[in-house]
Amino acid sequence: MTRQYGFFVDSSKCTGCKTCQVACKDKNTLPVGVNFRRVYEYAGGEWTPGVKDTWHQNVFAYYLSISCNHCATPACTKVCPTGAMHKRSEDGLVVVDSLVCIGCRYCEMACPYGAPQYHPEKKYMTKCDGCYELISQNKKPICVSACPLRALDFGPIDELRQKYGEVAAIAPLPASTLTQPSITINPNQHSKPCGAHSGIIINETEL
Repeated sequence: MTRQYGFFVDSSKCTGCKTCQVACKDKNTLPVGVNFRRVYEYAGGEWTPGVKDTWHQNVFAYYLSISCNHCATPACTKVCPTGAMHKRSEDGLVVVDSLVCIGCRYCEMACPYGAPQYHPEKKYMTKCDGCYELISQNKKPICVSACPLRALDFGPIDELRQKYGEVAAIAPLPASTLTQPSITINPNQHSKPCGAHSGIIINETEL
C-alpha cells in the first residue's frame, strides 16, 4: 500500500446539524436506517448540592461526526469469509465488492464503529467508501464538501496528523488500539476521554 487516506473531525466546530449525514445519504441513495456517516451527540453531567441551598453542575454535551475510519488493521476484513470486504491497495480505503458479498453481516458484528451496514433492498453489506470516485477527480468526499462549519477534512492520514494532531479517540469512541483507525480528531472543549462512562449517546430521529 503506497498511501493511506483518512478523515479529520473537528468536534470543537461541529454543531450536530447532520448536513454531512444527509449529503451522504442523498449521494448514495440510502434507505431509512442506513447511514454511512452518523452524527453522535454525547452528553452527561449532574447537579450536586452545595452550601446554603445552592446547586452546582458539570453538565456537558458535544457532537462527533463519524463514518468508516478505513482502519490500518480493520476488523471487518479479518472476518469476511468471501473477501468482499477489503482494503484498496492504492489508497487504503476499505470497500465492499458487492458481487461476492453474501450478506452474512460478520463485518457488521466485528466493526467497533458500526461502519458496515446491511442494505435490506440490495441484500448485501454497504459502507462508506471514502467517495473514491470523487477523490480520483481531486475532489473531497461529499460529507467534507457539504459541512457548513468546515468541521471535516480528508486526505493522506499522515498529512492530516501533521496538520491537526494525532488524537484518534474520544468518548464515545472505542480505543484506537483496536483497529488503528485512519482518523484524527480535534476534541471539543467538553470532550471526555475514550472509555469514559460519564455520558450517554443521545438517540435522535433516525434518518
